[in-house]
Amino acid sequence: MTDADNNHNNGNRSNTGNEERPANRPGVLRIMQSILAGAFGVQSDRRRREDFAHHSPLPFIVAGLLFTAGFIAVLVVVVKLVLANQ
Repeated sequence: MTDADNNHNNGNRSNTGNEERPANRPGVLRIMQSILAGAFGVQSDRRRREDFAHHSPLPFIVAGLLFTAGFIAVLVVVVKLVLANQ
């Protein structure tokens, strides 16, 4: 059995240097930092380019929508509390 057969049977792939490695998925903390920085308008252009150059935009979109929904919900609750106390 050749080394290539052994690697195939063991589930290992030989890395010839020509294969592209998949980009690492961003962590929850990285996504939260990017969403909050973007929401407050302090996201650096360099950081924004890094986020979207190596990662799928889907986690950032989902997190942004969840943040927006939560922010609106907090605003509605605060307004209701203020109006109820008048």
